[in-house]
Amino acid sequence: MFARTLFGCSMVVAWAAAIAPVQAEEVAAVDQPYPGTLTLKLDLTDAPKKIYRIVETIPVKPGALSLYYPKWIPGEHIPSGPINNVSGLIITANGKQVPWRRDLRDMFTLHLDVPEGVSNLQLEFQFLAPGEEGGGLYGATGSATPKLVDIEFNQVLFYPAGYYASRIEVQPTVTLPRDWKFASALDVDAQTGAQVAFKPVSLEKLVDSPMVAGEYFKRVQLSADAKGPVHLDIVADDPGNLKLSDKQEAQHKALAVQAVKLFGARHYAHYDFLLTLSDHNGSFGLEHQQSSDDRLPPSFLTDDNMYLAAAFVLPHEFVHSWNGKFRRPHDLWTPNYNVPMQGDLLWVYEGLTNYYGEVLTARSGMWTAEQYRDWIAETQAAMTYRTGRQWRSLQDTADAVQLTSSQGASWANRMRGVDYYPEGTLLWLEADAKIRELSGGKRSLDDFVRAFHGIEDGSQVPHTYTFDDVAGTLNKVQPYDWATFLHERLDYTGDKLPAQGALSAGWKLEFNDQPSSIQKAIEAVRHSANLMYGPGFSLNRDGKFTDVLWGGPAFKAGLVPGLKLVAVNGRDYSADALKDAIKNAKGKGEPIQLLVKNNEFFQTVSLDYHDGLRYPHLTRAQGADRLGQIAAPLK
Repeated sequence: MFARTLFGCSMVVAWAAAIAPVQAEEVAAVDQPYPGTLTLKLDLTDAPKKIYRIVETIPVKPGALSLYYPKWIPGEHIPSGPINNVSGLIITANGKQVPWRRDLRDMFTLHLDVPEGVSNLQLEFQFLAPGEEGGGLYGATGSATPKLVDIEFNQVLFYPAGYYASRIEVQPTVTLPRDWKFASALDVDAQTGAQVAFKPVSLEKLVDSPMVAGEYFKRVQLSADAKGPVHLDIVADDPGNLKLSDKQEAQHKALAVQAVKLFGARHYAHYDFLLTLSDHNGSFGLEHQQSSDDRLPPSFLTDDNMYLAAAFVLPHEFVHSWNGKFRRPHDLWTPNYNVPMQGDLLWVYEGLTNYYGEVLTARSGMWTAEQYRDWIAETQAAMTYRTGRQWRSLQDTADAVQLTSSQGASWANRMRGVDYYPEGTLLWLEADAKIRELSGGKRSLDDFVRAFHGIEDGSQVPHTYTFDDVAGTLNKVQPYDWATFLHERLDYTGDKLPAQGALSAGWKLEFNDQPSSIQKAIEAVRHSANLMYGPGFSLNRDGKFTDVLWGGPAFKAGLVPGLKLVAVNGRDYSADALKDAIKNAKGKGEPIQLLVKNNEFFQTVSLDYHDGLRYPHLTRAQGADRLGQIAAPLK
């Protein structure tokens, strides 16, 4: 033990003699061109084995140099760069290996000394793509299978510190597995067999332009608009999942039209929905200026329930081209990917996007007007039952994004998680209804987004904004005390949902014992049971409690997330058996007997609940049907 420790210390001392430990201060970025062009050669031949091989060349001058691995990834809002998947990094200059040392405070920064007479560094390394068990978010989830690959270029490069990402030029080249096809917003310079050379772009554009590739590939033109054509590019593990029905194609074509009518401008030269259909990659959408990285289950296009439950994903990411990429909160814009981001305006960045993503899902016909109402009903019910509002404001869900983004389903009602998405929807729905009410139907929130996002048609240069810019533009569209309106909803803590949501649009939330088509679809694709509005809990496909309403009937009975439901009234658990027991207990005095498992221990819990099944629905209230007006396609 002592000898091994001694040996280890001597090695550290010898290495330290070459490069002293560094605890660097943040390097201020300068807005001037980086001298020279970086080259990036990405070999995906072994992508089916989840191995990406990278050779990168960086022009340099002799002296001290710091290299960054991208840490803060736009759209992810957190320091999520998957540096743990970088392997085998060797840096050479003029054929000789150059030692490097990691910063002691920032694991994403490397320090080295460039020898005299050296004008280029060559970096060789591998990115070992996460498997299904990756457990992280976005780029830290699965991204490759034997039949396809999703590439986020921030995963496979380092860059010199001290410069704006927009002022560093990169020449990317990608080698694909044989006979695979690809799609990206990047412009192709030349292609020879499996090797694709893209035109030189800024580092900012490269990181903002993911690529999908696969053996099974389909490309559909959604819009031939000369100012900005739109395509849907699909890769899948199974060719049978590439089937896009005529109705689905028409709906996505309508989406391209309705979005431009909404915003009145385009902030892309061309746009690609990069849709990956696989059970083995992470399921999410990630926005980019001229494309979106959309990863969904394989049956998205072939299963009606899956399509209904996930139809909003592509519209949501498309809205981000305007809201989030072109117009961006001041504190979420950074000069490069190693300057921290702040999420205080995520209720605009994500909340407004969530609102209009769902509106466009209805306007494009992916949802009927009734299905849109059912979706809003579920959102209104979920936010009404958020007990975490007693201590955490909506604003804090955005401020604490580095914490809330990884919250997950466990105790979601108490911890709140990323509620700036769903409660943001209700906030903006109420704002839309208020503008329509105050203007006598002459104006709406559509006028706000045209004024805010529809400027400088064709520009892709980010325009940042502050809270005052949002409130000020709202006031120009419709005079009102918008700052107070927003703060009353953002800063509130208490027992009530501050955003009126559906009620302001002419619909009220009620409950009955029949699930809507949306609720049926969600439970079908998740194989789950959502009983939060009755006994106060939800279960996953394995019968595990994923959430329990704080202070609700199940909570009072001693149930908590993580327990597994084994039996209901002495019979094996199934979702149908549980629902039957809840129905049969309605209006009666006997509690429901639940056998639950906590690790290796079993316990019988008496659930004293007698109000039956409760599912949310919207019914007409007084006033105009503004929800119907909002969902109607623009002419």
